[in-house]
Amino acid sequence: MSTDPSAFSAPPAVVLSNLSFTWPSGAELLTRINVAFTAGSTGLVGANGSGKSTLLRLIAGRLTPTSGSVSVRGTVASAPQDLGLRSADTVGDLLGVRSRIDAVRAVENGSCDPSLFDLIADDWDVERRAEGALAEAGLDGLDVDRPVGTVSGGEAVRVGLAGLRMTDHRITLLDEPTNSLDRYSRSAVYEAIRTWSGTLIVVSHDVRLLDSMDRTADLHDGTLSTFGGGWSDYRAQLADGQHAAERALRSAEETLKVERRQRAVAEVALARRQRYARTDFDIKRRPKSIMQTRRMQAQVSAGKLRRRLDSRVDAARSAVDDRADSVRRDDRIRVDLPSPGVPAGRRLAEFTSCRGETFELWGAERVGVIGPNGVGKTTLISMLADGSPHGRAMRSTAVMARAHTDRIGCVPQLRDLRADAESVLDVVSATSPNASPDRIRARLARFLLRGDAVHQAVGSLSGGERLRVLLATVLLSDPPNQLLLLDEPTNDLDSSSVDALVDALTGYGGGLVVATHDDALLKRLAVGTVLELDGDGFRVRRVRD
Repeated sequence: MSTDPSAFSAPPAVVLSNLSFTWPSGAELLTRINVAFTAGSTGLVGANGSGKSTLLRLIAGRLTPTSGSVSVRGTVASAPQDLGLRSADTVGDLLGVRSRIDAVRAVENGSCDPSLFDLIADDWDVERRAEGALAEAGLDGLDVDRPVGTVSGGEAVRVGLAGLRMTDHRITLLDEPTNSLDRYSRSAVYEAIRTWSGTLIVVSHDVRLLDSMDRTADLHDGTLSTFGGGWSDYRAQLADGQHAAERALRSAEETLKVERRQRAVAEVALARRQRYARTDFDIKRRPKSIMQTRRMQAQVSAGKLRRRLDSRVDAARSAVDDRADSVRRDDRIRVDLPSPGVPAGRRLAEFTSCRGETFELWGAERVGVIGPNGVGKTTLISMLADGSPHGRAMRSTAVMARAHTDRIGCVPQLRDLRADAESVLDVVSATSPNASPDRIRARLARFLLRGDAVHQAVGSLSGGERLRVLLATVLLSDPPNQLLLLDEPTNDLDSSSVDALVDALTGYGGGLVVATHDDALLKRLAVGTVLELDGDGFRVRRVRD
């Protein structure tokens, strides 16, 4: 990122002081965070559900801290995760200029409403500027009146970023800005962020993007730690710290063993002394008064020794607890998928194009769908899922897809569960009506959705948590799905959750269709065939082992 070196000596743009945030349910998410964000870029990282998006909303002023404070110097602009979900909006809405464009048009059509002139101010060329911002983002020709529901998820994200570039805010917050973007679009975002001015805070799981950051802020167990450099530097520093913490923990555990052993040896010695003392008293070797005095002295001495040894054991145990708190034990999704029982000779899906290409998916075959944003990958997935194309209708006839099974599970690119007011437990139970609530809860625990989290409304979840709920509904449905459709499945997932998803799907015995820009994911899933879409059809490419 290019910034004026003197800006780093300027007062911080964002200061978090003893910031804590607790959900209405009483669950504490953030605990006494003290961090300052200065000019330059900061990558905000952490596991799904750790509170990254919540922290951005606190900085933007859309949430109020439970305690502590957020201080900002300058205006704040942000791009949320759900840009592609705003199907009722237009491109102009995502750019943030819809109202001004409408005002200019109304005045040009003869309106003299003073409020329109106040809204326009001096920005009479707002529509031209909007078109220029879209062209700069590689979206030349995209109409500002076009509904967001008719553009791809990647295009929606690029429109939102173009809108932020049109404004002059000192502080910018980005939440997963490269989700759903193809290689070209990601490169454009990387370049835009490299030259972004002011203070930029980016939540992302995109390693290349995170590596370009000036600093990394790690949100873990409700606390925030900062590291110099990007993702690779952060991981190296974290690994060094964890190795040191593990060594310190092992040393503390050894010390505790020694103290406990010494405590046990001392108890044996004290017991032996008491036995000898009773024997002396019983056979009356010395006068009774002397024996009683010595017994009292021995009891006092034994009490002091026990307290001293107990204190040393407690101190050693406390040291172990302190060292253990410094060692991370990160949870991860653990799923064993039930067998869908798909024979190798069962045809599950077929694909045809207007150019005459055909492809059929049989048995447990794995197919990757690739191509640039807007080419029709999501449309293809939706046609397989329910027979109706979504997205760009003009492109939907170039490639047709048809499923030959009704046992289909789909994780769409737009994580719309259509049940935002329902609880996690209710949503997942609907896909397994014969399973008991206890069994459903046990399944959800494997997706790290435990305790009171299963009663949370789906609409209140983070992007990563929402995806976990979707995965649970799809992967654990009863009866098992014979065909799984995944559209950009790694969007919003942290690295450990991606690993878990790959592990779960490695043993899946049904058909799999994955639309993604992530070549590494296709390789890890052992995809055998790739359909490369070009807007007019597709090319079949077999993947060598």
